Amino acid sequence: MAEYLFLVGMSGAGRSTAAATLEDRGWFVIDNLPPALLGKVAELANQPTGEYQLVCLVAGRGGYEALADLRPAIASLRASGARVRMLFLDAPDEVLVRRFEANRRRHPVEVEDGGVLEAIREERELLEGLREDADVVIDTGDLNVHQLRDRVIEVVDHGGGEGMETTVISFGFKHGLPLDVDLVFDCRFLPNPHWVPGLRPLTGLDDEVKKFVMSDPQATELLSRLDALFDLVLPAYAREGKSYLSVAMGCTGGRHRSVVLAEELGELMRHHGFQPRVHHRDIAR
Repeated sequence: MAEYLFLVGMSGAGRSTAAATLEDRGWFVIDNLPPALLGKVAELANQPTGEYQLVCLVAGRGGYEALADLRPAIASLRASGARVRMLFLDAPDEVLVRRFEANRRRHPVEVEDGGVLEAIREERELLEGLREDADVVIDTGDLNVHQLRDRVIEVVDHGGGEGMETTVISFGFKHGLPLDVDLVFDCRFLPNPHWVPGLRPLTGLDDEVKKFVMSDPQATELLSRLDALFDLVLPAYAREGKSYLSVAMGCTGGRHRSVVLAEELGELMRHHGFQPRVHHRDIAR
């Protein structure tokens, strides 16, 4: 049976790059297909020839009037037993504004007497329901073209099997909350290695920093309580049919405490039978 990926997201967040990446990897990419024709595409994809087994449908490029019909069409396709995922690309408003100003492009959402920011906010409201339905959200605000391609490949290639895909992200609160996470934990209550001269230039991947952070009883207590929490919620999310779960651990700068705890959290999740990918968003800042 064919596999379907709906590629949705904010204008300027990288849909064209993501679509090109998928096309390069053998996906049959269709741009702005009217939802009423989705059934015809499914018939074509399910032909015995198997020519169109990987189908990507890009939605939202100027086709906002059809978005109201897209959610029930996706639900109907899922009900047929087909493998269906939705990938939503997002970025902070200020990043999208800078991208439109740099490219001197007109925003596809028409706003009377409004600028780019107002158009972005209007589009965000139009896409709110689809973002809520998405299996995974990628925040492209800090990604260049090559990093976005790698992230899309990671999501698509590792998300094709059965079971719930998990990701752990470390970040710094001063650089902003990640947009693409389900659970956020704050470890700023722990002593900060930044204020230890010998540890400041290091990161949470260095043994000296790890020993410093984990020597505090509060760190081990935090992990113990997270272990009990995840013992409850991870199987529950999997039973509910959640395809992706992303967990973020934050400290002030995203270089020390959150990195250590994200690595420890990844190991904890492995003990619960999951294989998370661990990513350190701000470690190089």
